[in-house]
Amino acid sequence: MDWLDPEAFLRGTAWLDGKRPVRADPDDLARLPWDVAARAELPIGVRIEFTAAPGTRAVELRYRAAVPDPDDPLRDLRHCFALWSGARFVGETCVAPAAEAVVKLPLPPGGGVFSVYLPEGQAPVPLALRAVGGALSPAPVRPRWLVHGDSITEGWWSTRPARSWPATAGRLLGLDPVNLGYAGAARGELPLAEHLARLPGELITLAFGTNCWSKAPATADWLYETVRAFVGLVRKGHPETPLLIVSPVLRPEAEHTRNALGATLTELRRAMERAGRDLAADGDGHLLVLPGGPLLGPEHLADGLHPNDRGHAGVGGGVGGAWGGFRGFLFPPSPGEEGETAGAPGERLPGAPRPSCVRGPGPFRS
Repeated sequence: MDWLDPEAFLRGTAWLDGKRPVRADPDDLARLPWDVAARAELPIGVRIEFTAAPGTRAVELRYRAAVPDPDDPLRDLRHCFALWSGARFVGETCVAPAAEAVVKLPLPPGGGVFSVYLPEGQAPVPLALRAVGGALSPAPVRPRWLVHGDSITEGWWSTRPARSWPATAGRLLGLDPVNLGYAGAARGELPLAEHLARLPGELITLAFGTNCWSKAPATADWLYETVRAFVGLVRKGHPETPLLIVSPVLRPEAEHTRNALGATLTELRRAMERAGRDLAADGDGHLLVLPGGPLLGPEHLADGLHPNDRGHAGVGGGVGGAWGGFRGFLFPPSPGEEGETAGAPGERLPGAPRPSCVRGPGPFRS
C-alpha cells in the first residue's frame, strides 16, 4: 500500500503548525507565558487512529523527531509507540530516537479499529503511514473533548502516555481527548481561555489550581474570580458546551499549609468549587463541578503531587463517572464499546471517598 498522509488519521490534535501537532494557537503565542508555549510544542495525547481491513499484518509510521544531544542524560531513552484497540492494550514498539525513521507495529489478525499513542519526548511529527498487507482507513471520528489543566492533566508520572487520566477517561467514554495540560502552568492564564473558546469541541474540562498554591501563589478570592473570568471567556465560543470543572486533587504538603499569600490548597479548592457552583446557580445549565480532593489517597501519588498509574486511573474513573451520568444526553454510546477494568466510572479507590458532582439548572438536571 502507498504511503498515506497522516492528517486524516490524527486524533487528540488542537492545532497543526505545518505538519506538527501543537497545543496552543501558533498565531497567538506572544501572549502566553514562555513555559506554556514551550510545553505546547510537545504532542501530549496525540494519536494515530485507523481502521485496519482483515489481513492487514502491520502498520508502518514514518516520523520526524528531535535527536537528543550526546551529553543529554535522556539520550539513551527509546521512543515507544503503543498500540491499543479500544480499551485493550495490544503492544508497543520501542526504537532509538532518530531524526527521521519508520516504526513498524504488528497488528492482531482480523482487522479492527486501533490507536497508536505517540511518544512525547523529542516531539515526534507523523509524516506518513501505510499498511503492510491489507489496507488502512481513518478511524471513525469521536466527539472531541478539550481537557485543560497542569502537569497532572499532562500525565506526569504515568508510565506511558496512554495511562494519563484524560486518555483513560477518553477510552471509558469513547471520546477524542485533546490534552491541553501544561506542566508547571495552568494558573488561570486568560489567553488560554480564549484559545479554548476558538477550538471546536463537544465537551470541555477545566482541571487546574494546584499551581496556584505554590508556582504562582494566589488567594482564595483571586482564584474564585479567576475561575469565573476563565469560564466566561470560554463561554464566548462555547455558550452551551457541557463543561466540567475539576478542583485540585490531593496534595498532602499543601492541604493545610499556607502559601506566600496565606492560602491553603484546601481553601483554594473550595474557592474553585464555589465559583463553579455560583456560575451554575447564575444560570449556566451546562456546567458541572467535580470535587478533586476525594479522588485520590496518599498511596496513589508517585511523588506526593503527581498520580501514579493507579492514581491516573482513579482520576480518569472519577471524571468518566461524572460525564457518564449524562452520557445519554450528550451522545449515544457507540456500539460494542467496552469500559476499562481499572478506574472504571464510579470506582472508589481504596482510602478515597466517592466523589460527588454539583450540577447547575438546565439540561443536566436529573
